[in-house]
Amino acid sequence: MAGACLGLRGAALMAAAVLCGVIGGVASAQLRQNYYASSCPSAESTVRSVISQRLQQSFAVGPGTLRLFFHDCFVRGCDASVMLMAPNGDDESHSGADATLSPDAVDAINKAKAAVEALPGCAGKVSCADILAMAARDVVSLTGGPSYAVELGRLDGRTFNRAIVKHVLPGPGFNLDQLNALFAKNGLTQTDMIALSGAHTIGVTHCDKFVRRIYTFKQRLPWNPPMNLEFLRSLRRVCPINYSPTAIAMLDATTPRVFDNAYFNNLRYNKGLLASDQVLFTDRRSRPLVNLFAANNSAFQEAFVAAMAKLGRIGVKTGGDGEVRRVCTAVN
Repeated sequence: MAGACLGLRGAALMAAAVLCGVIGGVASAQLRQNYYASSCPSAESTVRSVISQRLQQSFAVGPGTLRLFFHDCFVRGCDASVMLMAPNGDDESHSGADATLSPDAVDAINKAKAAVEALPGCAGKVSCADILAMAARDVVSLTGGPSYAVELGRLDGRTFNRAIVKHVLPGPGFNLDQLNALFAKNGLTQTDMIALSGAHTIGVTHCDKFVRRIYTFKQRLPWNPPMNLEFLRSLRRVCPINYSPTAIAMLDATTPRVFDNAYFNNLRYNKGLLASDQVLFTDRRSRPLVNLFAANNSAFQEAFVAAMAKLGRIGVKTGGDGEVRRVCTAVN
């Protein structure tokens, strides 16, 4: 729906904006905290228990679950379409940036869904989209971040669209204008974008996403924000010129397993791994907020929680547009 609205012009654009607002309002209005208090009262505690156990077994579940939630919401709205698997691999999870989604995180969501389905009276009640939203909240609090109530009541999508994945997610080389434009299409502000970028405090990325920032190639980058020399040398040790395709680096090298504001402080010292990270400090339009979040963890946490709520309202499915899947990997 959003794509259709954005494609119109003139008077039609004005009418479409009103229509989009009405539909978006109706969709998000069905969301509320404690949604399953009567229908499946143990749903949230069950999801948290499973996620906690899986996080202890593999820390990749933490950043992986946050990335799953973000990618799901940006591609087709928060409808768990990212979890659907096609026998021939022709699905969202095998396309573009989604091809590197964490298998451990996907497994954790599937296990949480199975645990909820097994609860007395809960079969067919709790959507995969909601379980993913709960799990995203849980990995934040379990790694030292804020604990907050999550709006629930989403339905699962019935389809997926592999072709659009590469067009709707931010790239590692995005500048501030590109980031703001993409997030604005999803109803998110620059403040939301910067706060959500803070999730990189527990993230990792593969060498191919930043190798051109640390080595000089014939085809130079169109732009490359500054990088701390000591940090650059450490990255070359992690990712030599002939790096392994599986080699990874921490997006926050200071406290990589703690959800805190160190990510923003790193940016102040030109220790942003991705160009799209470092630009948040390099560009003077976004620098003041980076400085605020670096100095005030409470301000970052408050902005992050607010942005996650807005993120979770994108493209919510209602009525016949969705269902509650029995398993997250296939439609009913």
